[in-house]
Amino acid sequence: MRSGVIAKKLGMTRLFMEDGRQIPVTVLHMENVQVVAQRTSDNDGYTAVQLGAGNAKAKNTTAQMRGHFARGNVAPKRKVAEFRVSPENLIEVGVEITAEHFLAGQHVDVAGTSIGKGFAGAMKRHNFGGLRASHGVSVSHRSHGSTGQCQDPGRVFKGKKMAGHMGAARVTIQNLEVVRTDLGRGLVMVKGAVPGSKGGWVTIRDAVKKKAFEGLPTPAAIRTAEASEAPAEVTVDGGAE
Repeated sequence: MRSGVIAKKLGMTRLFMEDGRQIPVTVLHMENVQVVAQRTSDNDGYTAVQLGAGNAKAKNTTAQMRGHFARGNVAPKRKVAEFRVSPENLIEVGVEITAEHFLAGQHVDVAGTSIGKGFAGAMKRHNFGGLRASHGVSVSHRSHGSTGQCQDPGRVFKGKKMAGHMGAARVTIQNLEVVRTDLGRGLVMVKGAVPGSKGGWVTIRDAVKKKAFEGLPTPAAIRTAEASEAPAEVTVDGGAE
């Protein structure tokens, strides 16, 4: 089991393939993804790596987190996440992971926080059909109707689908195909949509419901001294490549 990575959602665009097909993709940017700390069986009871992404100002970082980053000799990060790994796939602290961690054609699971919709009705939130447009129904055409019984048990069961807060929840989209990667700009382009708004942070890891893709770098794709040049500014304008 390899480590996943942290990426920022830049937006959606499309790629034109050599056979003429156009594929809608979401562009994910890996911004200075480094290993901040390790979790080992001897010290913590499990094996994992803690990654950080993005650059944060020291004045905007708490004293506790500044000390945490200093112990790993890593600059303060905007986003921190932990990934379970096999003992043989532990990565040294301070190492930077590149976009070549994933290969074109493999499938990944992408998790993020969905866009908040506020308080939503049952039709929008749960895809209810609503009440009849006529024959006795007035005003409450989009209501969810009856929610329980009369006398026994005389209450609404927990988990009943009703109107309420929609969105702003942790969502994982599984088995998204990696269409292309860009090492120079740190981009991973996956087919389809991923949770969250533009500029939101997501985590990408190997798909758990697919067989391991052949040729994946282990324990990770690490940036070498030759490829440590500053990446160019990355933008998504929504047009074709």
